[in-house]
Amino acid sequence: MPTFPCRYRAFILLITFLIYTCYHMSRKPISVVKSRLHHNCSEVIQPVNSTHSLNDTTWCNWAPFDKSNYKELLGAVDNAFLVAYAIGMFISGIFGERLPLRYYLTAGMLLSGLFTSLFGLGYFWNIHVLWYFVLVQIFNGLVQTTGWPAVVSCVGNWFGKGKRGLIMGIWNSHTSVGNILGSLLAGVWVDQQWGLSFVVPGVITAIMGIITFFFLIEYPEDVDCSPPQHHGNPEESQDQPEDPANGPSCNKESSLESAVTCSKEASAQPSAISFFGALRIPGVVEFSLCLLFAKLVSYTFLYWLPLYISNVVHFTAKEAGDLSTLFDVGGIIGGILAGLVSDYINGRATTCCVMLILAAPMMFLYNHVGQRGIGISIVMLLICGALVNGPYALITTAVSADLGTHKSLKGNAKALSTVTAIIDGTGSIGAALGPLLAGLISPTGWNNVFYMLIAADVLACLLLCRLVYKEILAWKSSLSKDRGYREM
Repeated sequence: MPTFPCRYRAFILLITFLIYTCYHMSRKPISVVKSRLHHNCSEVIQPVNSTHSLNDTTWCNWAPFDKSNYKELLGAVDNAFLVAYAIGMFISGIFGERLPLRYYLTAGMLLSGLFTSLFGLGYFWNIHVLWYFVLVQIFNGLVQTTGWPAVVSCVGNWFGKGKRGLIMGIWNSHTSVGNILGSLLAGVWVDQQWGLSFVVPGVITAIMGIITFFFLIEYPEDVDCSPPQHHGNPEESQDQPEDPANGPSCNKESSLESAVTCSKEASAQPSAISFFGALRIPGVVEFSLCLLFAKLVSYTFLYWLPLYISNVVHFTAKEAGDLSTLFDVGGIIGGILAGLVSDYINGRATTCCVMLILAAPMMFLYNHVGQRGIGISIVMLLICGALVNGPYALITTAVSADLGTHKSLKGNAKALSTVTAIIDGTGSIGAALGPLLAGLISPTGWNNVFYMLIAADVLACLLLCRLVYKEILAWKSSLSKDRGYREM
């Protein structure tokens, strides 16, 4: 019954999509709530029974973020999460290879929901000490590292290399969808009880963790389906065609020979790869360092864009949060486009490099002309989102899967979790640096923040030059062979 494998594959894409949507949804509220923790109190009408003096300009803010150094304090809260995430990611991939993914993801989501909710409960418990919010963010950053290596490994277990860029480009829109949902949910309560902006996403994340425990299928062999072929010559591909949606399968009605083959594949579990062994895979170092700078740019927008819009255009916290979602809408388009183009030209590095080159001038233009009208702002946010998040999405999905199933591994797909963790862990260092630098630089002017982002974008592009050159040589070699065949 060949329809079952197709349904299982579609189901795996859906459930892993929802899992990581929840992870990102729980990260986003802090960027929306920032402008509520410290804003211009003169624009807010004091309640009649208020005990604050009329000259008090900080009465409506939330201590300890009511002082003039609030940007540095908010940057410290961001960095508590991001540094813990970056450190934990290198360890998470090792655990992801050695523990059942279903249990690993379930525990991670339940704990992530808990710590996200604890941040919001600080509002209801009337907590005004910085260490509480920093500590909660540190623990949340550590448990959130369970997500990415595990979901990429799970998808890698089910899908081969064919059309991987397009499939993962569409699938990776969970990042932007999660950001959008997080912004919209946070916006509902940000101007009243901002604690609910964290509690509600936290509860949803925990519920999704319970769903994961009952329904996630880690391997095709668990439901009598054959694993995908990550490599193989054209002749083998013709004998055993492998399509991402209708891959080869073995079920209860398969032949005895097919069943024996599947049983052997299921029982043959290769050993996990070492950290340094993963680093020796060609391209891992270059793409990891490139992602460091690409993620620096992306996460600076993620954490600081609503506050930038609020400060420059003087929107309310909800309006700024809603407008910032357009950057993530552009990210969805950019991720799909990057995957489609990279599949078509067979050049992951070249696709990333071109988008990074285009992103630099677009960020410059957005800062200088993007706030001259709502129409211009919408268009510029969509374009910047596509160009900034396109390479980031491609590297963390299709590139990670390609390298984690590289031919040098001789079929050891268990390396996928470690490779994914190394690439995303290195990128997470940039994710931690970006918001930190933005918090330190923004008091000197938003122009300087954008110059920092443009410089990081250029460095990301330069790190791919060697891989782009190799791809160009491969294209030339392929063209030469095609001409030779035609002449014969």
